[in-house]
Amino acid sequence: MGKFTQFLQHTWRRLATGICFAVFGISGLLIPLTALPVLRLTAKGDRLLAEQKSRRLVQNSFKFFIGFMRFMGVFNFAFPAAAHAQNLRGKIIIANHPCLIDVVALISFIPNGDCVVKAHLWKNPFMRGVIKSSGYISNGDPDGLIADCKASLERGNNLIIFPEGTRSTPGQDLKFQRGAANLALRTATPMAAFKVTCTPPTLLKNAPWYAAPAQKPTLKISYLREFEVQPYLDSNEKYSLAARQLTRDLENFYNKVVESNGTAKTGY
Repeated sequence: MGKFTQFLQHTWRRLATGICFAVFGISGLLIPLTALPVLRLTAKGDRLLAEQKSRRLVQNSFKFFIGFMRFMGVFNFAFPAAAHAQNLRGKIIIANHPCLIDVVALISFIPNGDCVVKAHLWKNPFMRGVIKSSGYISNGDPDGLIADCKASLERGNNLIIFPEGTRSTPGQDLKFQRGAANLALRTATPMAAFKVTCTPPTLLKNAPWYAAPAQKPTLKISYLREFEVQPYLDSNEKYSLAARQLTRDLENFYNKVVESNGTAKTGY
């Protein structure tokens, strides 16, 4: 009976995962056609105010989606980092990236959340309306990327970036690209480091959405520490060399934290 019950629960999670993603996709189509035009009208032509309203709507929508996935029995969620996040303003938020819904979870509780979006998502019919109206930053314009990020940070937004650039590969060390470090140095902005764990792993890179684990997974997001960038700026190194060193330090730090399953807060 126990094995049969487990089989039924596993089968239900696969079906429920499909339902959740269908709800997410349909919402991505309907929100730009319904709620967002109303928000633009209430902003009375103020573009920045319209973007702020849109981001609050996105955050509330993502909170609903997280709650819906919990209600459907697809995931357990634990966000001990949420309390600390409420005090963040104008920071670069970095995190490891083990799961497809990491960014949804982060945006659901990071105040004034902004993010750099891959250029191809601007063509995605389920995402482009929300992305465009919220003023999220495209990585398709490398020349203007730093300036756009700096302007967002100066407005008090918290910019969410995954230094890996893509989802982690289970069982392998994290490999960070230099984009996050380069941005932090060129904008002289501290980074708040978060740790994401998904146990057991699911929604992995190159894995189908329906490959649900036998046990219900728990997605947990914890706050680690803040990384100051001023010491790297004071080193008199070129930006490229300083970014390389900062990236190595971040990578080593995260690999130690992930390997030990700890919450290391000692700095470099």
